[in-house]
Amino acid sequence: MKKVLNILYSTRLMAVLFFAISIAMGVATFIENDYGTQTSKALVYNTWWFELIMIFFTINFFGNIFRYKLYKKEKWSVLLFHVAFLFILIGAGITRYISYEGLMIIDEGETTNTFFSDINYLNVIIDDNQFQKETNNKLLLSAWGSNSASFTEYFQPKKDGKNHQIDFKLIDYIPWVEKKFIEDDNGVEHIKFVESSSGSRHEHYIKRGQIQNIHNILVGFDAKDGNANINIFKRNDSLKIITKSAGNYQVMATQQKGFVKQDTIQDFKLRSLYNVSGLPFVVPQYPTKGDIKTVRGKKDNKKYDMVIFDVTTDGKTERIELTGGQFNVDGQKQFKIGDLNFRAWYGAKQRVTPFSVKLNDFQLEKYPGSENAASFASEITVFDKDETFDFRIFMNNILHYKGYRLFQSSYLNAGEKIEQTHLSINHDSWGTAVTYIGYFLLFFGLIASLFVKNTRFYDLKKSLEKIRTKKATLSIILLLISSIAFSQHNTHKPKELSETQIDSILQKSIVDKKHADLFSQLVIQDAGGRMKPAHTFASELVRKVAHTDNFKGLTPSQILVSITEAPMFWLNVPFIYLEKGNTQIREVLGLPKDTKYARFIDFYDENGTSKISHLVIEAQKKRIQSKLEQDAIKIERRVWLLSQALGGGILRIYPIPNDENNKWVSQPETSQANFRGTDSVFVRQSLPVYFQLLQASKKTGDYTETNKILDGIKKFQRKFGSKVIPTQDKIQLEIAYNKANIFVKLAKYYGYVSLLMIIFVFFQIFNNKPWINYAIKAFIGIIIILFIIHVLGLAARWYISGNAPWSNAYETIIFVGLASMFFGLILGKKSSLTIAATTFLTAIILSFAHQNWLDPEIANLVPVLNSWWLYVHVSIIVSGYGPFALGMILGIFSLFLIIFTNEKNKKKMKLHLNELTTINEMALTVGLVLFTVGNFLGGMWANESWGRYWGWDPKETWALISIMIYAFVLHMRLIPGLRSKYTFNLWSIIAFASVMMTYFGVNFYLSGLHSYASGDKVITPNSVYYSVSFVFIIGLIAWFKHKKFYKK
Repeated sequence: MKKVLNILYSTRLMAVLFFAISIAMGVATFIENDYGTQTSKALVYNTWWFELIMIFFTINFFGNIFRYKLYKKEKWSVLLFHVAFLFILIGAGITRYISYEGLMIIDEGETTNTFFSDINYLNVIIDDNQFQKETNNKLLLSAWGSNSASFTEYFQPKKDGKNHQIDFKLIDYIPWVEKKFIEDDNGVEHIKFVESSSGSRHEHYIKRGQIQNIHNILVGFDAKDGNANINIFKRNDSLKIITKSAGNYQVMATQQKGFVKQDTIQDFKLRSLYNVSGLPFVVPQYPTKGDIKTVRGKKDNKKYDMVIFDVTTDGKTERIELTGGQFNVDGQKQFKIGDLNFRAWYGAKQRVTPFSVKLNDFQLEKYPGSENAASFASEITVFDKDETFDFRIFMNNILHYKGYRLFQSSYLNAGEKIEQTHLSINHDSWGTAVTYIGYFLLFFGLIASLFVKNTRFYDLKKSLEKIRTKKATLSIILLLISSIAFSQHNTHKPKELSETQIDSILQKSIVDKKHADLFSQLVIQDAGGRMKPAHTFASELVRKVAHTDNFKGLTPSQILVSITEAPMFWLNVPFIYLEKGNTQIREVLGLPKDTKYARFIDFYDENGTSKISHLVIEAQKKRIQSKLEQDAIKIERRVWLLSQALGGGILRIYPIPNDENNKWVSQPETSQANFRGTDSVFVRQSLPVYFQLLQASKKTGDYTETNKILDGIKKFQRKFGSKVIPTQDKIQLEIAYNKANIFVKLAKYYGYVSLLMIIFVFFQIFNNKPWINYAIKAFIGIIIILFIIHVLGLAARWYISGNAPWSNAYETIIFVGLASMFFGLILGKKSSLTIAATTFLTAIILSFAHQNWLDPEIANLVPVLNSWWLYVHVSIIVSGYGPFALGMILGIFSLFLIIFTNEKNKKKMKLHLNELTTINEMALTVGLVLFTVGNFLGGMWANESWGRYWGWDPKETWALISIMIYAFVLHMRLIPGLRSKYTFNLWSIIAFASVMMTYFGVNFYLSGLHSYASGDKVITPNSVYYSVSFVFIIGLIAWFKHKKFYKK
């Protein structure tokens, strides 16, 4: 027994469990991406072996409390957060096995006390015409692999009556079911009928002799009863058509047109566009023999699934097919076996609350001039035998009542009126309470462990002080790192464009910079409803289309004025950036291989057809895209954005007076916006008159009259758009922010200063003169100033957007850079090497933020993010990325120290290795505390927003994987064979891959609540393979050196 307990409590088992659960969860996220949440639960999260890992973790936690005597009062903080995990696991168990949740759907004005379970069941109601019994059996099925399920129920209406045994056996499970026509020579003839009356293409297969109702029009294929509005039939191997309404057609190949006469038999032409009774349709091929079969479709959460069961009782078996899915109660099938009647459906189990809820009013607020929801809420009344009261449910404001919690989840938009609200509901008061106790113990224990005595972090601080008293200097490692930095910052200067005539016209016709700045102060309303100065759009236009901050020496504002004034001229300006090295796209466009910028007209042939649209259409169908197709998609987006600017529709500068949604329109849209009187004249004439006056102003240099027109537009904006227009201070700040380009410049300055500081530290090794020490202190002072500018830049972005600056990919990377620099300055305040390394790391992070695939545009938030939880959860968890990144760079430095160790410098290198490793462990400890607290705060946010503190979303799952991996790294010192400084530093680099996956991998590889992409069509960049190779090579070399000089 003692031997078994020793195994269960061992640190080796702990390491195995860390890896086992991390690998299992990582695999599950990819299963979910490809096969759906239900499959990931069926194969991983809800399996017995996954729960067994949790049980072993609990036993191991409990045992190590006694093994390491964490119950002693001086170790209370460590005990606290270890006990916290026991509470969290117990709470999770209560939630899984006792609690339940679902969705309550209420139409406006209606009252209900029922809701649909979020778990799928096989629901069956059995009766013998006198007595009735309902059974509900959970079904958790996998879209990958085989499934098996069987249930036995008993139906005994009377105590002394016959007891019927009823067996249910799963025969097949078909996910994302769809009907598909399968050709078969033994089948029945079908006609393929393609229509697009709803604005999108739909295919229908009509069986010979039958009629289908297609958008309330009866369409038949050789229908005999005469009821079809459109009847296509065969006569002597040719097709005929007869209709109850007149229509027309056009032969696609020849463009020949003709008419369809009412109640007249006519020849039917294949591959021709018919329009009868308002229904446009085509029959592309001659009728084919086959059958309509139920098949598995592509992954689509909007589609239902099908289950096929054999139901056996009293020696008789009936096979049933049920179509359904989550929250579904439709598709019920009735059948009879012997004397028993059955009604079955696959999907939700209907549950009942002890109170009723009435939806009095659903309220939806939109961003100004946009269809994007800013917030939505349900005004409800709760009816109970004890009391009746009104309540307003909206995002992050939930109703707690009698152990139930109701959350605003979604809504059904039926045209202009919202007729239905969707409220998430859960019953998990005990599970939530126990879990929250665990969270609070965890937060308190982790944070306390950073400050109180007798903790590992306290020991590390003391150890660092001792190391610094013996500190020696480093050598060649610094020079090597600086060479790496120079190679990473190497760029190629663009070649000069040769279109001298266009350059000459531009320089002669371009507007004065000061006047362009005045034009750029006009406020526009973008498609998402955000109000911003025209300067912001101009900057985005130039950056996205031309991939530069200025073009031909012109400011973005000058370019915007020029495009708006002379769009026809800009059709011929080489302005659209083409990806480097892709000669294929240039061949498609008919351009020389060295062309850097293409003209708008280069993308269209003489018929006005896009030259690259076929590439984009084909690319969007594929999971893996070629480089040509990827570049075609990027370029097509640039062409589209420029087309919007050329058409003038993007400049929505005119507010519609008294508009309910505060909509603004562009000059081309004013004719449809119901402006009246002088307002109508002003919005139609102001821009044309402005551009007429601008021609004269450019010649004379006197912009007085044109400035008056701009002033008039601004006054019009203030008068009719006062509810949404930003203040003048905010407009000026946003323009200044755009011009300053703070974070691009900071990336350069951080990089330059870090390289110079590394060089000076290198010289300090050999010549410790006072002036070198002063120079290094000066560099630290400059870095602190850059850090302050970094903070001010984020603060400015916060003020401009009105949201915390960590709500999208670009902002969080900028914030990670800030957090890295902050912790580098704090943890390395007496280590110039650490500060230099951190500054270099921050430069890389900021440079990474400005890669082509990240958009720095400021945008409005979706409703769920418009919460104070965003400030707390995201700021803390993103701050954890900084120390992890610092640990990674210090790990690399440490391995290079080992690599360049020799007999002569062994003593000095060992001291520096001890120092960097100690700082590294402190950084990882701080990072793990922040990351863990931030992650579980996110769980609390989710629980307060939609009633689920853990849903195995890929983002939260990979965050947990990162916590597990870093917990393993920090516990390696307790595991025999893994206690060396080499192993720790190597794993501090490897572990960072989990952080990269948590942030970038989930956002761009996997689908989920937090992702920015669908999870498809992503190719791993080459930099990943280079990074893995780099770590493998230095890790291998360092291993040999460590074995020679450090291993005892």
